[in-house]
Amino acid sequence: MGKITGFLEFDRKVEEYAPVAERLENYKEFTIPLKETELKQQGARCMDCGIPFCHSGCPLGNLIPDFNDAVYRGKWEKAARILHSTNNFPEFTGRLCPAPCEEACVLGINEDPVSIENIEKNIVEKAFKKGWIIPQPPSKRTNKTIAIIGSGPSGLAAAQQLNRAGHTVTVFERDEKPGGLLRYGIPDFKLEKSIIDRRLKILKKEGIVFKCNVHVGKDIKADQLKKDFDAIILCGGATVTRNLPIKGSELKGVAQAMDFLPQNNRRVAGMNNFDNEIKATGKHVIVIGGGDTGSDCIGTSIRQKAKSVTNFEIMPMGTTDRPKNQPWPFWPMRLRTSSSHKEGVDRVFSISTKEFKGDKDGNLINLITTEVEWISQNGQRPILKEVEGTEKVWPCQLALLALGFSGSEMTIAEQLGLEADQRSNIKASDSDYMTNVSGIFAAGDQRRGQSLIVWAISEGRQVAYHVDQYLMGKSYLPLKGEGDLQ
Repeated sequence: MGKITGFLEFDRKVEEYAPVAERLENYKEFTIPLKETELKQQGARCMDCGIPFCHSGCPLGNLIPDFNDAVYRGKWEKAARILHSTNNFPEFTGRLCPAPCEEACVLGINEDPVSIENIEKNIVEKAFKKGWIIPQPPSKRTNKTIAIIGSGPSGLAAAQQLNRAGHTVTVFERDEKPGGLLRYGIPDFKLEKSIIDRRLKILKKEGIVFKCNVHVGKDIKADQLKKDFDAIILCGGATVTRNLPIKGSELKGVAQAMDFLPQNNRRVAGMNNFDNEIKATGKHVIVIGGGDTGSDCIGTSIRQKAKSVTNFEIMPMGTTDRPKNQPWPFWPMRLRTSSSHKEGVDRVFSISTKEFKGDKDGNLINLITTEVEWISQNGQRPILKEVEGTEKVWPCQLALLALGFSGSEMTIAEQLGLEADQRSNIKASDSDYMTNVSGIFAAGDQRRGQSLIVWAISEGRQVAYHVDQYLMGKSYLPLKGEGDLQ
């Protein structure tokens, strides 16, 4: 694959960023694309490794060496066809995926891995620019109807696959536009919403029907859904947030990240009237939680001209190298520094928030923390222990809780009589994604819990196969890792 000696001749190179001062003035994407010759060199770095462990690292089973080789040889249309054979939306994953494929790259054992994610993004962007991505409506329709609840990446992937199998697909979305967390959870500086709209235009021309501002379970009841559709797929996101149950958590100024981020995305889209406006402008902001959502809050707060931005993480600071107990090709829990972290934030590790303090009007004015340490135990989970004498008061007028999600909204699931698992997700079989009620399926975050965009798309593709098989007796749709080059 690629050039036999490419990994010896070329160093890893990815897109650079526009200067911080420049990119903070707006919410647009700020990466600087590589030249085509540079991209070919990056494709050339893909080794003839024999066993492509990048396949196992990718939940979608993307045919990575194949499209890398096509890029190296300048066969971009072929690369786009290979990429789309396993991934419905590489323009999303090429921007948002944490790239587990790169952590599993054989070259990454002792060198910088192949820049797979960046190559993927450039393949799909060239394909759109050249007009190679066009609607592919089915040649004939079945008489089967399918309702998909949720228009995030899993719902969109399932919709496209089932529509191409000839079924009539209707996607229900409770927000005003399709996209789910892609539209209302991911800041525009990471994913401009025109990228979503560009793909939605294709999906609509293929024949998929979208019904927005429809809260299934409230606006449409379960009985009506079962009457109108032959199969139902629940693809809602993991939207039930985790709270911080400490004194003062009710104060004005303590807010959930997933209230703050969607509101700003709507503001960028031109909406300005909010019942409870959450803005960082002129405030000392503390983001509690060190994951991707916390990072998004940091970049958004800085663009809103916060007075200062601090990030708390209860875990100790990770190493930049792969931890010894997480060997290749597994995903390592190492220190990751995002573009938002580089824009101006104070990162504090091994710290726990003890109390929020407010003024007489109930407004947050500061918070109290203590340092913590993790005590290892043989064969058991580490114990969290506070470090005595380390209490500290921090000025804070906006605390954003980015603590992850504990499940999804279950209104429609309860009406349908669906069982839930121990983590408050919809219980659906690993073998065919069907719930305890025949004809009703679940996929994505609503089935597996909060996860990666690649897992969402993968589950959307897989549930589509099983729904098609349920309706027709057999299916010609591809499963994970099975490319469809037709």
